[in-house]
Amino acid sequence: MTAVVTRTRTRRAPSRAYGLTASIASFLIIVVTTYLGLLAVTFFIGRVVPIDPVLAIVGDRAPQHVIERVRNEMGLNLPYYQQFFMYVKGVLQGDFGTSVLTTNPVMTDIRRVFPATMELATVGTIIGAVFGIPLGVLAAVKRDTLTDQIVRIIGLFGYSVPIFWLGMLGLLVFYAKLGWVAGPGRLDVVFEYTFTPITGFYILDAIIQGQWDVLKDVMRHIILPSALLGYFSMAYISRMTRSFMLNELDQEYITAARAKGITEAKIIWGHALRNAAVPLVTVIALSYAGLLEGSVLTETVFAWPGLGMYITNSLQNADMNAVLGGTIIIGSVFIAINLLSDLLYRVLDPRTRSR
Repeated sequence: MTAVVTRTRTRRAPSRAYGLTASIASFLIIVVTTYLGLLAVTFFIGRVVPIDPVLAIVGDRAPQHVIERVRNEMGLNLPYYQQFFMYVKGVLQGDFGTSVLTTNPVMTDIRRVFPATMELATVGTIIGAVFGIPLGVLAAVKRDTLTDQIVRIIGLFGYSVPIFWLGMLGLLVFYAKLGWVAGPGRLDVVFEYTFTPITGFYILDAIIQGQWDVLKDVMRHIILPSALLGYFSMAYISRMTRSFMLNELDQEYITAARAKGITEAKIIWGHALRNAAVPLVTVIALSYAGLLEGSVLTETVFAWPGLGMYITNSLQNADMNAVLGGTIIIGSVFIAINLLSDLLYRVLDPRTRSR
């Protein structure tokens, strides 16, 4: 009997190792394929837009021989497949070229502005999760009642209303009329010469340095744009939470828990929401990635000096190196967050580990 068990375990081990190897291989293939697709799309966009990168650098009045020399130096006289190879090689080395607008390397500019976008998206996601999850649970528990309809209407409104309109309305009401929040920008001018950022995340930097007056001013600036992003995130998270909770509340273990006399609050928050929390991790991660890539309009309305504002200004000045570099960074972060959420899902849900 022992020999039979030993042989059985020996047979299963290679299959598990093979399955793990296949999973890692498929994971790497997905990463490489997706990233190459992103690079191909950005390269194609850079070639079809009616903007000559050479003229953007040397100007319209440059002599023809200067234009040709710069074109040769940039490799634009080469076949497209060679240009794409050079493009991919530069991106993998972190070289996105030089910004025409700032004359700095694009990667240097991105390191400077991206923390502002991450801070705004992070606060917005926290707001969306804090309010969206309870609302989704409430809507599921009160299914098909007036409460459920109100929560769904709030979510629908969040999907439907343009964020730039809400942003301008918020500035008019809460800044211009009521004075509850600070105006556009990230920090008042009075603090620009007394506050030295360390990480680029102003909230964290102000706490580290113990500058509580700066922290208060940073919060007064970030609360309105992050609340708007949080509202759109809340609409998505609450809808998905409601869907997950409805599925869990219809399961047999919920009926069994009620038959045992367990309180309704413990069934909802301790059993149903706990099981629904696994797919919610993916939802919140996707919401965060969506705010990172979709904060362009918000940053434009609030003059927020983040990556979205940087891309907008670069596009208006025909600075395609900066536009494509920012697009690649946002796409790379979106891919990374998607893959990370998938890994977290596999870790948190034991049922997916054997797949």
